[in-house]
Amino acid sequence: MNNEIPPSARLEKLRKNGLLIEKAFFCGSWQSASTGKCLEIFNPANGLKIASVPSLGKEETEQAILYAHNALQDWQKVPAAKKANLLRKWANLMMENAEDLAFLLTCEQGKPLHEAKAEILYGAGYIEWFAEEAKRIYGETIPSLNSDQRIVILKQPIGVCAAITPWNFPNAMAARKVAPALAAGCSTLLRPSSYTPLSALAMAVLAEKAGIPPGVFSVLTGSTEDVAATLLDHPLVRKITFTGSTETGKELLRRSAATVKKVTLELGGNAPFLVFEDADLHKAVEGILASKFRNCGQTCVCANRIFAQRPIAAQLSQMLANAASKLRVGNGLEEGVQLGPLIGPWAVEKVLDLLQDATNKGAKILCGGKKHPLGANFFEPTVLLNCSNNMRIAREEIFGPVAPIIVFDTEEEVISLANDTPYGLAAYFYTRDLGRAWRVAEALQTGMAGINTGIISNPTVPFGGVKESGFGLEGGRQGLDEFLITKYLCFAGIDPKN
Repeated sequence: MNNEIPPSARLEKLRKNGLLIEKAFFCGSWQSASTGKCLEIFNPANGLKIASVPSLGKEETEQAILYAHNALQDWQKVPAAKKANLLRKWANLMMENAEDLAFLLTCEQGKPLHEAKAEILYGAGYIEWFAEEAKRIYGETIPSLNSDQRIVILKQPIGVCAAITPWNFPNAMAARKVAPALAAGCSTLLRPSSYTPLSALAMAVLAEKAGIPPGVFSVLTGSTEDVAATLLDHPLVRKITFTGSTETGKELLRRSAATVKKVTLELGGNAPFLVFEDADLHKAVEGILASKFRNCGQTCVCANRIFAQRPIAAQLSQMLANAASKLRVGNGLEEGVQLGPLIGPWAVEKVLDLLQDATNKGAKILCGGKKHPLGANFFEPTVLLNCSNNMRIAREEIFGPVAPIIVFDTEEEVISLANDTPYGLAAYFYTRDLGRAWRVAEALQTGMAGINTGIISNPTVPFGGVKESGFGLEGGRQGLDEFLITKYLCFAGIDPKN
């Protein structure tokens, strides 16, 4: 990539190339809002306006749903091999355009370019994975209790799907939801976050170029009240897949109940990160940095509470503080930046509020602890000692670059502390004791656990949580089942003697 090209010139080039597009994609074409209303998109690193996208209304959303329903009738009949080929073309186009897609993602979301490119390749990996899984939607036969009958089980697409995605991974979250839906034979309407719709629109450009038929994949930009609410209420939408806060997920679930939609929820997390006294501390610090500070702490699976066993707590805390304080903060477009901005001033204020509560209750700041001089959305990487589970920072999802450390004594104690939360998405722990690894992994009340690693997600594995972190799975072969129904067929009259 040519870093000498000014960002404004690069954006203009993307606009001319068609990857930066300021229209929504529905009913088989690129359209503006009938009202002319727009959403303005800003770079969180400098506050500069990047683009405007349509703010669609209820009527346009309903039109898109009807068009998607009609497109479904043909798409579900397309042979699996052909669907797989189209999805693979889409994945290949994403990889071919990874540099431009990463640049666009960083401009609207803020994460460093190297993280943005990793996200693009990660998202393309989901499309590639489900391209292959499209060819493996198997039914089964079941021996009947009656010789006059034959029993067959079919898997069929559930219908029109709606995907509602967050701002922290605007490419990967879209890919993780849309790819299995299309592979299953469903048409899908994507409503991206109003903070980061440009990545989703760029994906639609490439999907259209790959040959995905009109109406099979749509991107609807607009407000929650107008677009998302219509998707939730419409009876033709049979499946909702959502990533976001637990509070919003609960409301979505209540609203979907009126039409009894199938729902997949990937909600908030409060991931514990356990470091036992026998752990490799250098590796543990590397794992904490990868988990806690990726995307400036704005991930649902990032380490939210760090538990250090007492004999190594002081050493681990100092090692982590030293490493965190060296992380380079800045505009994600600049070379060497490791921590970009938070998504907005409100996110910074939330972090400050949680920090204030923690220090009022005795937490000690080892490094950071305040806004970064670079600007309103930047925050210093922070490490806190003397934290406890009764502090808000250990009870709520931080979504910022703050690592609170809690000291523990025994394995039983830390498992109890780790599970003392309504959330259960991910957990991490470091130990070199094989027996402990199995005991702790089985005892933690989470949908996923990383043992001696801080990064756990990839397209081949099921991703999902328990408790108030949601239900349903994304990724792996299990992710395809979320978009399929199981139909039982009973054939009788087989034996003429009966």
